[in-house]
Amino acid sequence: MSLIFDWIFVQYQDTPSHLIVLEMIGVFFGFLSVWYSKHENILVFPTGIISTGIFVYILLVFGLLGDMLINAYYFSMSVFGWYVWTRKVDDSHFTPVTRTTLQEKKWSVALFVSTILFVCVVYWIFDKFNNWTAYVDTFTTAIFFVGMWLMAKKKLENWIYWIIGDIISVPLYLYKGLIFTSLQFFLFTIIAIYGYLAWKKSINNNLQTS
Repeated sequence: MSLIFDWIFVQYQDTPSHLIVLEMIGVFFGFLSVWYSKHENILVFPTGIISTGIFVYILLVFGLLGDMLINAYYFSMSVFGWYVWTRKVDDSHFTPVTRTTLQEKKWSVALFVSTILFVCVVYWIFDKFNNWTAYVDTFTTAIFFVGMWLMAKKKLENWIYWIIGDIISVPLYLYKGLIFTSLQFFLFTIIAIYGYLAWKKSINNNLQTS
């Protein structure tokens, strides 16, 4: 067990203590946010805002521009999602979980492609295409942008994007040396799978009661 802890913390030997503490706090609130999302709890957004705000700063320090843009986008989409989730569709019902429409699928593709192009431009301007992780980061950024947009609109398919992006992010962040963040994405993958099943069940229940 001590060897495991030694291996984890040796990754942080050149990292300022305040960044380590902030990462752990960001991971904690990020975990809470995904957990609340699984249960369709409105607290997904305030906890997400705290987590993403912290990671915008951390990722800026580490120079991970794509990941930083993801979290800045999450921050703004959390505000939008907070509004959508609390909006009533009638006198007694809030916005329900639904499947993505054909039009929303087209918008998802457009958002995915435009995000990749935008992040590529950012990396090119700041001359950050100096490692293979930058290319993977561009891809995961696009995945998570679509996933967050669909989650804010309470669409079932958002979990598919989270699952794919989380699986890719586990080894990516491990390679980058952000061990706690890698662990966070591993837990996110598990929760996202259960989240998909829970939201799918919610849709079936809504169909039965309608």
